[in-house]
Amino acid sequence: MNLIEEKLKTLPENPGVYLMKNSDGKIIYVGKAKILKNRVRQYFQKNKNHSPKVLAMIKKISDFETIVTSSEVEALILECNLIKKFRPKYNISLKDDKNYPFLKITAEKFPRIVITRKKFSDGGKYFGPYTNSAAIKETLELLRKIFPLRTCKNFQKRPCLEFHIKRCLAPCAEKISEENYFEIVKSVENFLSGKTHEVEKNLQEKMTAAADELNFELAAKFRDILLSVKKISEKQKIISDVGDLDAIGIYKKNSEVCVQIFFVREGKVLGRESFLLQNADDEEDSKIIAEFIKQYYNLSKISAKEILLPCEIEDEKILSEWLGIKFLKPVRGVKKSLVEMANENAEKFLLEKIQREEIQNAQTFGAVEELKKFLNLPILPKKMECFDISHFQGAETVASMVRFKNGIPDKKNYRRFKINSTEGKPDDFLSMREVIFRRYSKISAEDLPDLIVIDGGIGQLNSALEIIHELNLKIPVISLAKQFELIFVEKKSEPIELPRGSQSLFLMQRIRDEAHRFAITYHRKLRRKRNLESELDKISGIGKKRREELFKKFGSIEKIKSATLEELLQVPSMNKIAAENLKKFFRKQEGIYYFDDQKSKN
Repeated sequence: MNLIEEKLKTLPENPGVYLMKNSDGKIIYVGKAKILKNRVRQYFQKNKNHSPKVLAMIKKISDFETIVTSSEVEALILECNLIKKFRPKYNISLKDDKNYPFLKITAEKFPRIVITRKKFSDGGKYFGPYTNSAAIKETLELLRKIFPLRTCKNFQKRPCLEFHIKRCLAPCAEKISEENYFEIVKSVENFLSGKTHEVEKNLQEKMTAAADELNFELAAKFRDILLSVKKISEKQKIISDVGDLDAIGIYKKNSEVCVQIFFVREGKVLGRESFLLQNADDEEDSKIIAEFIKQYYNLSKISAKEILLPCEIEDEKILSEWLGIKFLKPVRGVKKSLVEMANENAEKFLLEKIQREEIQNAQTFGAVEELKKFLNLPILPKKMECFDISHFQGAETVASMVRFKNGIPDKKNYRRFKINSTEGKPDDFLSMREVIFRRYSKISAEDLPDLIVIDGGIGQLNSALEIIHELNLKIPVISLAKQFELIFVEKKSEPIELPRGSQSLFLMQRIRDEAHRFAITYHRKLRRKRNLESELDKISGIGKKRREELFKKFGSIEKIKSATLEELLQVPSMNKIAAENLKKFFRKQEGIYYFDDQKSKN
């Protein structure tokens, strides 16, 4: 505090940005001020009424730093950039904003439309961010259907399939001039900005000009694009002659905050986006909306003329100067209705999200708590491991182990085992003993599960328990019988029947089915490999060494079959004769013959 007190005495009376740091030197909050001296001192005044979040932050402040700027607007821009860079713990921030995708028109000789999650100063034009990944993919697909811009990363010397199916204008093959191509690119920009009337007007002019020049092929292309744009424009509902604007709504519940934007262009509602905010639940709406505007419009290209707000906001004048846009809190009419609609949809979005999370929690962690109660387990089974054995008439016996954490599959910790102890004779009990020993004989204490689940009946349970006792492990082990979904536990002659329709029963079924799926998948893979090995044995010139190297390079029979002669010759021990024999063998299987094969057949 002595360091802070000394720094407080030397604070400048200028606009700027301040950065609060914890004992590790990490930035935990970034703020801006009209007068740094007054604003920063407020945090350390004992009689000041701070919110719980600010009080919690102040306790962790060990140092601070200030950056002087020439104006409030400059301080605002710097604050936005620093928040984006450091993502401080106590700043209001867009949840997962690093992952929001954008549509980008590239800055190439002949631009493309792509999806990206990062913005660069590369001359490209970015539209977004979008919160719905599926929706942005659908939008990109629609744009590519309407505006046949190139999709290939590298120019081709001749038109590709995309050109022949009318999905590309083939600028690489000079099927369209650079000038006309850029006219279509400009139409894409206007379309994404919601200026469909301007797009239609421009396309109509280009179509007429091309027809006057007797370039009917180009005129037909502009006509097709124009018809597609008109069809989409007709579906958009005109609400009023309000021009281009964004309407912002907000809703708070529990500790979560949702902000929603409605995009209105040329009087038509084009769409909406919902955003969740972090560290905002105990803040006033005026501050939340202001912080959201800073971050969202710092990422997004502004094509609106006006932003409608549900309340007055902090720093409205500075924000308006920075963004070059007008803010309005409407009190009547269509504009007020738009804000109310944004508020209602923000509420709907957040309530549905909370409801989904409650259902998911009941199916996952809630089911884990329920399972502890019904099975009378000593601790909550947060980590559960389930085993299943799979074989085909005793051959290729395998075992799978799947792990669930808090009722959710933990796939990176799945394991599979090729059983060695049975060797052609089906013995599920012996197989279970082997896999349990291999899993738990060398495992560290922190990796041990809270509950082991065996797919099977009392016999499989006893086989697993033998090994568990030998290893002196104190882990509850249960087995789930397929018939009647009965659960067998140690030292109980009667099985436990979980209540029908209970989440704990559904969890047991999910983990059992997942273990079975994982085992079957591995077993099928081994069988395919074995069948392929037997097939390759029939081919002249393919011995054990070449067979192993083929698997090592290609990994599967499908890839070996589809490999070209040149790719096969890249296998270290392969020669041309053996590679040709392999290609002929698989072509014969598909009923395709080389000329010399057909002659010998006749």
